[in-house]
Amino acid sequence: MGGAMGIRSFLDLLGPSGAGLRLSGLCDQAEAGDYCRGIERAGLGPCPDRRALEALGFGVCESDLEDELIRALGPAAVLDVVAAAGEAASPRRLQAQPAQRGRPLPQQLHRFFGSQGGRKERYATLLVEALAPSALPAPLLHALAGA
Repeated sequence: MGGAMGIRSFLDLLGPSGAGLRLSGLCDQAEAGDYCRGIERAGLGPCPDRRALEALGFGVCESDLEDELIRALGPAAVLDVVAAAGEAASPRRLQAQPAQRGRPLPQQLHRFFGSQGGRKERYATLLVEALAPSALPAPLLHALAGA
């Protein structure tokens, strides 16, 4: 989609004035205002706040999806997923870097996911697959309920 600002083009193309599809999605808390403005402009309804976004089928992550998934699964289980994906050594190398020493493991994992192109997308899938359905983060549940 090209970032949060891309929501407007996406809604124009696929929403009521475009393909007429029912839309749902995820955004970070910092981007919720951009999403609300795009949703209102597309005619999906009033969107004054996070609750309105959620009611319209858009989950809002506190920080971002990676943070939600790390918190839901737990750092130790996330490391297990990373190891099963064949990258067990990569987080250890990252942890050895001076800027990462002393940072909490969830922050180190968050940095790991953002340190290589495509890694966020790859691990979002793997982490969701590792979660029990009852442990899915609330923002993801809101998006799925709107789908």
